[in-house]
Amino acid sequence: MNRIFPAPSIALAPAEAAASAALGDLPGWNLADLYPAPDSAEFKADMKKAEADTLTFEAKWKGKLDAATEKTGDEGIGAAVKEFEALEDVMGRIVSYAGLTYFTNTTDPANGKFYGDVQASLTDLGAHLLFFSLELNRIADERIAAALKSDALAAHYAPWIEDLRKDKPYQLDDRTEQLFLEKSMTGAAAWNRLFDETMASLRYTIDGEEVPLEIALNQLQSPDGEARRKAAEALAATFRENIRTFTLITNTLAKDKEISDRWRGFADIADSRHLANRVEPEVVAALAEAVREAYPRLSHRYYAMKAKWLGMEQMDYWDRNAPLPETPDATIPWSEARDTVLAAYGAFAPEMAAIAKDFFDKGWIDAPVRPGKAPGAFAHPTVPSAHPYVLVNYMGKPRDVMTLAHELGHGVHQVLAGGQGALMASTPLTLAETASVFGEMLTFRSLLDKTKDKRERKAMLAQKVEDMINTVVRQIAFYEFERKVHTARKEGELTSDQIGELWLSVQEESLGPAIRISEGYETYWAYIPHFIHSPFYVYAYAFGDCLVNSLYAVYQQAETGFQEKYFDLLKAGGTKHHTELLKPFGLDASDPSFWSKGLSMIEGLIDELEALDKA
Repeated sequence: MNRIFPAPSIALAPAEAAASAALGDLPGWNLADLYPAPDSAEFKADMKKAEADTLTFEAKWKGKLDAATEKTGDEGIGAAVKEFEALEDVMGRIVSYAGLTYFTNTTDPANGKFYGDVQASLTDLGAHLLFFSLELNRIADERIAAALKSDALAAHYAPWIEDLRKDKPYQLDDRTEQLFLEKSMTGAAAWNRLFDETMASLRYTIDGEEVPLEIALNQLQSPDGEARRKAAEALAATFRENIRTFTLITNTLAKDKEISDRWRGFADIADSRHLANRVEPEVVAALAEAVREAYPRLSHRYYAMKAKWLGMEQMDYWDRNAPLPETPDATIPWSEARDTVLAAYGAFAPEMAAIAKDFFDKGWIDAPVRPGKAPGAFAHPTVPSAHPYVLVNYMGKPRDVMTLAHELGHGVHQVLAGGQGALMASTPLTLAETASVFGEMLTFRSLLDKTKDKRERKAMLAQKVEDMINTVVRQIAFYEFERKVHTARKEGELTSDQIGELWLSVQEESLGPAIRISEGYETYWAYIPHFIHSPFYVYAYAFGDCLVNSLYAVYQQAETGFQEKYFDLLKAGGTKHHTELLKPFGLDASDPSFWSKGLSMIEGLIDELEALDKA
């Protein structure tokens, strides 16, 4: 496989070397599908093209969009949007390449400079394109409506135009919007980059050895309680040493958001996220309330059962994700993980497996853990004219297989939605988690159906329940934490201790009395990237999990036709509202009882575990 950015050579301890060998040959990205290299002729040509086309577009359309509503063909609104979409595609390809290069090693100064320079160049170009959305939104509603009827090309882009106009009430004058855009590079974007580079450079000392974040977090899943404790204390120690930096980043970004929200007129601290997600605030409030009310029936109940299984009256916070004694401890090779996910996808729909297979065969996945690489996992859609890329940090744990299934679900979704084009392929975050969580569920159910041994089945069910609690309960607790932080920040800058107290308050409420929260855990808010990159993003995970639970129940009961409707949902991208997308399945997220249905599936799995325990 062509690895444009090969993994650096790392001296491994004997145990680590053996574990690495057990994983097999882990793939790296082939970014040549975007550009051969940062200094390649192709990359430079596209940079020049983006600049030239941007200035041409501005000269052609600025100040003329209102008049264009009365025209069709090359002079109509539809033609303007089509040209804008072409610009979005080439600029999206450029910034995607720079970002993926950076995330392979965020500690490499050359990668950081490349990413920063590209962001600065595209921000400058964006200032010349800013007029387009602002001017479109100043056109009278009746003139836009008439143009969508008379201009076939404009009608094609109607979902994007209508979606854009939802931002109209929060739009500022052109000069202010331009200032916000240009200052973003030295504002939020700079603080985001500081967080990424700081987190990637940190090391955690366990038994005298310094390890990166992913290795330390992975040890929290060790079957050895002492190993888990050492990892937890190492994480807390490093977070504590750097807590002032993370506190400053959090305070600054919260204040930055408060300023933006105030100028734009958002009433609630999360309203801008709800608008971006195209979901009604009352729907999110109903979700959060339903999950909070279910804490005793879900997390509190499950962790009390787990403490008993582990022979404890109360678990320490580092035992939360400990494997059960029944859990197989074997390392899962990459090849087995690949076959497991593809088989589960294929059993649901061969087309789904075929799309996922391309990620393995064509160098669209970066899997190894290595210094400087971005932690966690993600699927990056890039642009429809290219293809998505998936990043995981694979270490051979069962949860790593589920993470792979999750991110490939995103990837499949992004491929299918790509047909909508650069402007309409993107899916609101609340629905963007649908395919990923559904992919996880398919993989889990496939494995569970093959497992006949009672002890192994119990371990699998327990791990799935924990993953669902982490996705639903934990993410809503994260959402409540963010609400508390952003609300408190309005009254002044927060100290590290104050943020820590807010963190502990939501953790104690959500985890319940079976988890002992001791000194050190008050710092664990510091490493969560979603708080930094996408404030209030986290409820999308709970939204997606509960939605998929209901969707999967429909699939289990459907005789025929489900797959076709499911693919239509994914192919829609961002062209339809969640109510329209879920209607063919008989689901309605605005119905308060909807969330209870999704949560009842988690409760049912806990019931099954309890029954296995008594049998």
